[in-house]
Amino acid sequence: MTSATLLGRPGNLTKEQELKLQEMWTATFKVFGLPGFVDGTNGDAASITGSETAEQAGTVSPEKKKKKRVNLFSRKRHDDAGTEDTESDSAMDGNDKYGQTKEFHKVLESQSPEAIRTAFWSMVKHDDPDGLLLRFLRARKWNVQNALIMLISTMHWRMQEMHVDDDIVRRGEGGALEDSASSNAPTKKEGQDFLAQMRLGKSFLHGTDKEGRPITFVRVKLHKQGEQSEASLERFTVYTIETARLLLSSNVDTAAIVFDMTDFSMANMDYGPVKFMIKVFEANYPESLGVVLVHKSPWIFQGVWKLIRGWLDPVVAGKVHFTKNVEELAEFVERSQIIKELGGDDPWTYQFVEPIAGENKLLLDGVTRQRLLDERAAVVKDYETTTQQWIHDPSSMDALQQRRSELTKRLRTGYWELDPYLRARTLYDRTGVIREGGQTQYNEYANSATGSNATHNSTLNGSLPPKYQADDLD
Repeated sequence: MTSATLLGRPGNLTKEQELKLQEMWTATFKVFGLPGFVDGTNGDAASITGSETAEQAGTVSPEKKKKKRVNLFSRKRHDDAGTEDTESDSAMDGNDKYGQTKEFHKVLESQSPEAIRTAFWSMVKHDDPDGLLLRFLRARKWNVQNALIMLISTMHWRMQEMHVDDDIVRRGEGGALEDSASSNAPTKKEGQDFLAQMRLGKSFLHGTDKEGRPITFVRVKLHKQGEQSEASLERFTVYTIETARLLLSSNVDTAAIVFDMTDFSMANMDYGPVKFMIKVFEANYPESLGVVLVHKSPWIFQGVWKLIRGWLDPVVAGKVHFTKNVEELAEFVERSQIIKELGGDDPWTYQFVEPIAGENKLLLDGVTRQRLLDERAAVVKDYETTTQQWIHDPSSMDALQQRRSELTKRLRTGYWELDPYLRARTLYDRTGVIREGGQTQYNEYANSATGSNATHNSTLNGSLPPKYQADDLD
């Protein structure tokens, strides 16, 4: 695993990148409508809402402007004489593949600044807030305006389209099990379709690659077009990505995907889910993929790949590698981490452990949840205030950055205390992969059916907690 922090991440920014990050926070705070926030021009964020913000973002035509306002994205440059030159970027540079400018407008016109702010901090979870903004900046080549449009449209997608946090993550596998027994036929089918994919192991998380990135395995031969509804396929995809997010850390902020193409036939090819997966990674989970390995693809896939490659952003396409055998796969993943199913040395086999009665009881504890949310809100407010000071007080930048780092750690720790009150337990909680405090252990519990008992390098956290002992998982 690489120990060096990659460029463009928290703790390893050039001076220019740090300035871009500060610009991004300034623009984000304006959208949040933080009371009294001044960005050094003359724009008070408390007055910036709805169409005003859209106009300031440069996405309203000049003829529609009723009066001159401060441009949210204006950048002042000082020449040697101390004069200022202000320039404004164009919205999305004409490269709006997924219509995110429209979604950006929709959010600003329909949501209050405080609602947007709340949604943002909900999306942060255990992530480094700087790290989250930097993902969007890197994805948009450090163009602050484009990065903000992408960020806000992603929040719209999470809140209004997919209901990621209030439905997919909150209800999880236990909710699908309840739905599968519903008297409502459509609801019952969606629950059954979701669980069918979990039980098959159509995709699953296991082990890490040589860079320490968590691996998602996708067994393509298990997918048959039409067997599950489009909605359940999309829900399963987002659920898997969100679960993989829990395995990321400040040191490892991207994941690996292995598409196992063993026994692939055209009966397994389904372009709808492929397009959805491409869209969410490019538009809603930017800079989350470290590497994509297409393993043992047959010759008939060549034509399919030419088509798919045309849909991919060149940066994403550059992360795709083809491996023909276990030796080539071992260039990216240690053989000890490659499961025997793919010719590796790891005896682990996938087995779905059904949801356990009462495992989500803390979701019903609204009193404790609210107390923890209030505590987190206080830390968030402190983080925002300190970040404002960090932007505007260069003389104290080092001390303020140290304070921001301390608050980031508190946000991360606080999230994991709050986590069981917000998120339904997953297979990976039940089997001890995700542990208390967000530590991870890729560990196969004793399994009489497979006889396997493999342990992988990760953040060790002692033996499995009593609630995860093998006797309880039969």
